[in-house]
Amino acid sequence: MTNIKNINIDITTLKVYAIVNAANRTLLGGGGVDGAIHKAAGKELLTECYKIRQEKYPEGLPTGEAIITKGYNLPAKFIIHTPGPIWYGGDQQEAELLYSSYSNSLKLARDNNLKTIAFPAISTGTYGYPKEKANEIALKAINDFIKDNPETLDEIFLVEYK
Repeated sequence: MTNIKNINIDITTLKVYAIVNAANRTLLGGGGVDGAIHKAAGKELLTECYKIRQEKYPEGLPTGEAIITKGYNLPAKFIIHTPGPIWYGGDQQEAELLYSSYSNSLKLARDNNLKTIAFPAISTGTYGYPKEKANEIALKAINDFIKDNPETLDEIFLVEYK
């Protein structure tokens, strides 16, 4: 049975198999949680992300997709990067794209046999997604995944950092 826990902590300090980075499409760091994760992980993360851009995503990682890298200097072994959607009012497929960000991140965790994962509130910072709406979508994606993949993950952390 998968436990879902809401916690208020700096996601870069969690000792889990993977933390999710609410990345921008460039994968090269940015503000908010993305910048914090890149800073805490160290320059090796940026090097790996440059390589991913050169070899697989020269135009940037599409919104809603996800990739996995090593965690480097983080307590987490891996980082799953996913660009969430920018909020334009709700009629630009934002809900579907946000659902995909969570769903594709969970699939990567499953495919890499990771048992614990921590999510920030994807797209709710600079990208302006309303927190309550984003939380509903996150929980739907997580519950749908658990229903289809029982006993795959031990714990899922939903991290809010104030």
